[in-house]
This record gives sequence, C-alpha cells and structure tokens, in this order.
Amino acid sequence: SPCQIRRACASRRACLIARFNFIYAKERLDAEALLRPYVCNMEVVQRIIYVAAVESFRVAKMAFWNVKVSVKETLALHPCEGVVSLEVAALDYIACHKDLYDVCSSIHEVICSMNMHPKLPCPAEVDFIVISSLIRELCRLAFSMQTLIPPLDVAVGVDGELFNKTMYYRSFDSDFTAAFVAYHVWPALMENDAVIVKGEVVTK
Repeated sequence: SPCQIRRACASRRACLIARFNFIYAKERLDAEALLRPYVCNMEVVQRIIYVAAVESFRVAKMAFWNVKVSVKETLALHPCEGVVSLEVAALDYIACHKDLYDVCSSIHEVICSMNMHPKLPCPAEVDFIVISSLIRELCRLAFSMQTLIPPLDVAVGVDGELFNKTMYYRSFDSDFTAAFVAYHVWPALMENDAVIVKGEVVTK
C-alpha cells in the first residue's frame, strides 16, 4: 500500500544516511591509508577521494536512470490494481532488487573518469583501482539513494568558492579566518536544496 511504501522509504532513508556517515568516518580514512604509499601529498590524497565520491554519485545516478527506464517499461506491460503510480512502483521494485545494478561497470567508469581529471595524478603515478572498494560502496549507496522520494545527492563544490558554514565543516588544518575554500575533502549530502549531512573543506 502507499502507506507501507512511505514507511519503507523513510526507513531506507535513515539507513542510507547512516551508511553515508559511516563511509565518511571509516571507509574514507581506510582509502586514505591505501593511497598514502603512492601519493605523499595529503592534499592530493584528499582530492582523489573527494573526486571519487562525486564521480561515484554521478555515474550511479546515470546507471539508475537506465535501470528505471527498463523497469518502468516492464511494469507497464503488467499493470496491477491499486493507487500506486508507475513511478513509485518502479522505485520500490528497484529498491528490492539491488542485483539489477551492474556496480562493476560503474566502478570502471568512475576510474576512467578519474584518470582524465585535470587535478588528479596521471595513471602512471597511481592506479585508482587501489580504492575500488570505496568506489564500490559509494556507487551502491548513491544508486540506492535514487530510490528515495525525493532522492538524495551530493553537492558538487568548486575550488575558490565562498565558505558556506551551513554546508561544510572546516578541516582541522584549515585557516579558520579564510573566507574561501581551497579544496574539498568530502561532499555535503543534499535532499533537494536542503543540507542533510555537512561536507568537509579546507580553507586557506
């Protein structure tokens, strides 16, 4: 029923936000440790992980759109009685059938995108596959977040933007008097235009 779907969506939302926080608190730091033998500059390490997070969300959202189109076409061929819309039925179906998502393909796409990123080391210097575990978890999380109504997404920051205290925390090594963001450590989690979880930046 619509009421059951709303309750399930609210429960999923809480679990996914908790998962986002855990990745930030634990798996992000694990990825930093994996990169340090290859990259001695901590700023570059943090930039790599930030780009991995943003790209994982971008790629997973594109994959979700393709899966949703296919699921809606299939469900439209077998309509069922009830007041649930085709859109809601598709989202619920995808949330219950996570095997529809080819996460390995997304990991490959994220790494390819990172290899071409102008602010990251070239592939000859570091193979981003060393953080494939982090990318996999971010892709899975981002994909699942698209089944929510409304979906959750990350904010994409720009170096040099004005520091926004409602969206970000300053990293411990920041200049706390600086007004502008030098670079981003972790993206903020958004629901429409509202900040659900603050991200982290370095100001200098």
